[in-house]
Amino acid sequence: MLLHGFADSGDMWAPLAAELSRDHTVIVTDLRGMGLSSHPETGYEKKAQAHDIARVLDALKIDKADLVTHDIGNMVGYAFAAQYPTRVTRWVAMDAPLPGIGPWDEILKNPLLWHFNFRGPDAERLVAGRERIYLDRFYNELSADPKGIDEETRQHYAELYARRGAMHSAFNQFAAFAQDAIDNKELVAKGKLAMPVLAIGAEKSFGTAMADDLRFVADNVTGAVIPNSGHWLMEEQPTATIAAVRAFLDPKP
Repeated sequence: MLLHGFADSGDMWAPLAAELSRDHTVIVTDLRGMGLSSHPETGYEKKAQAHDIARVLDALKIDKADLVTHDIGNMVGYAFAAQYPTRVTRWVAMDAPLPGIGPWDEILKNPLLWHFNFRGPDAERLVAGRERIYLDRFYNELSADPKGIDEETRQHYAELYARRGAMHSAFNQFAAFAQDAIDNKELVAKGKLAMPVLAIGAEKSFGTAMADDLRFVADNVTGAVIPNSGHWLMEEQPTATIAAVRAFLDPKP
């Protein structure tokens, strides 16, 4: 099960899905309100979205799965693994923190993350018709090299996020972070995750801090850092990222 984040959709996983599908069943969803999913007004708390994921697996008659997540997908992934621990065999989490966990309050002070609180009717009016400009800011400022996110990728996501209701729903994902922080503290108070976890940080982004963060919620965490990459691991360094994921998920001899 592959879960994406903001400024992406499930399409971000195409190279990894193609590789894994040779010997795995691969499920790729668009999160609530993102990509080609519908745009309900509520339900953007990650604890609630975890139930969306459970319902997808139920509909496919799949009891358990490996989980691979990035960005906001990490937050949904943790909420799913914490509420449905027997349904997650292994979890790969990539380059984004969990609300309310570890140094979250310090992370919020990072000026690069001003967008966590950018929302509301006026923000939506500012972005309407300028979705490409808004998304370019993320690709340019959060990458190791903006050239790593090509024109085709940028235009593809600009078109998706220009769909009616898409940016409003994306802002709702961030608006839920305050409740997500409360929910995550309650979830971790019930106990840490027991399944194996691979925490992948990008060298030019969260780096080794990714594993440090996940160790607050999981007992069995392995860390990895992808060199010469910013936040957009699958776009900037797909070969190295796929190799790290496969090395963790493939059966050991």
